[in-house]
Amino acid sequence: MMFGRCSILFSGLLLLVGGDAAALPEPARVVEGVTPPKSDALTFVRIRYRSTGGYGESWYRHEGRDWQRWETDYPRAEKNLILRLTQLTSMRVNPDPIVLDLTDPEIYEHPLIFMSDVGWQLLSGEERQALRLYLDTGGFLWIDDFWGQAEWENMNRNVGGLDPTWQWKPIDNDHPILKIVYRLKECPQVPARIFYDATGLDFDPPDVHRYPAGGLAGVSTVNLMGLFDARGRLLAVATHNTDIADGWEREGESKEFFDRFSVKSYAMTINIITYAMTH
Repeated sequence: MMFGRCSILFSGLLLLVGGDAAALPEPARVVEGVTPPKSDALTFVRIRYRSTGGYGESWYRHEGRDWQRWETDYPRAEKNLILRLTQLTSMRVNPDPIVLDLTDPEIYEHPLIFMSDVGWQLLSGEERQALRLYLDTGGFLWIDDFWGQAEWENMNRNVGGLDPTWQWKPIDNDHPILKIVYRLKECPQVPARIFYDATGLDFDPPDVHRYPAGGLAGVSTVNLMGLFDARGRLLAVATHNTDIADGWEREGESKEFFDRFSVKSYAMTINIITYAMTH
C-alpha cells in the first residue's frame, strides 16, 4: 500500500474495535512517482466528475440552486460526518473536506475517496486510468446513493471494467466490513429525506431515478457490493439502493429521521472507513 493508513488510526484503533486485536496493514510498496501523504490526519475526499444529459439527469434544481450530480449532499453531509467522527472515534480528522478530480495527483495522498449519485456519471479514459492506478496501488473507493438497474449499469460501465481481473461481488452479511466496529446485520437502507417525507418508505421511488430503474423491486433492496482484485483484496465498496450520506446531511432536520436512519448510517460509515484504513 502507498498510504500512511496505520498512523492515522493508531491512537484510537483499540477503542474503535472494542479492544480486539486488529490486523496490521501489509508492508508498504514503493510506487514510482507517488509522493508520501502530507499529513497523517484523514481528509475526506469527494470526487468531482462529469455527467451526461440535461435537467434531471446531469443536474437538478433543489433548495433554490442548481446541483451537479457529483455534489449531491455536499458539503453539509461531510461537515456532519467529520463532527461525528471526532465525537465517536479517536481518528485524527481534518476539519475541512476537499473535492478532487480523479486526474489530480493529490488523490495519491489520500487513502479513501468518495463518489455520490453516479447514475449519469461519465468518466473519460484518462480518469479511468487514474482510478485504476489509484486502486491498484492501495487506494479505496466508496460509491454511494445510486439506485435501480440503469444507474448500476452506468456505474459499472465507468468503474467495473477497469481491470479484467477485478470483479464486483456481493458482500456477505458476515464480512468483516459489517463487524469491524459496529456489529450490523446488514447494510442499512437510507432514503433521501425528501422522499421519505413524501412516501414514508425506506427507499427512493423508482421514478425519480434513471430509467429503467426496475420498478419497486429494483430499488427496494440494498445491494452492498465489493470490487475485488484477483487476490481477493477489496478495492471499492458500492452502497447501491441506499443514500448513506443523506443520513449524515439530514440528521438534524428530524428526530424521526435521525433515530430511524442516521444512527445506522453513521455506524455503516465508520465501519467502511475503518476497514478501508486497515486493510
